[in-house]
Amino acid sequence: MANYKSAIKRIRQAQTRRLRNRYYDKSARTAIKQLREETDKDAALEKLPKVSSMIDRLVKKNIIHKNKAGNLKSKLTKHVNDL
Repeated sequence: MANYKSAIKRIRQAQTRRLRNRYYDKSARTAIKQLREETDKDAALEKLPKVSSMIDRLVKKNIIHKNKAGNLKSKLTKHVNDL
C-alpha cells in the first residue's frame, strides 16, 4: 500500500481513468461490431462518420494506437463501400 497522500491520490486517479478508458474502448468496439454487421448501405453510411469519430477520440486519448485506428477506419470504409 502507498505511504504518501500523493501516491494514494494517484492510485485513485489511475483507477478512475482505467474504468473510463475501458468504457470508451468497449463502446467503440460495440459500435464497430454493429457497423460490420450492418447490411443496409444507407444505414452504414450514416453510422460510418460517427464510428470514425469515436475511433479518432480513442487515439486522441491514447487508448489505441494511431496506426490501429487507421487500419480500423480503412477496413470499415472498405466494408461500407462494398455493400
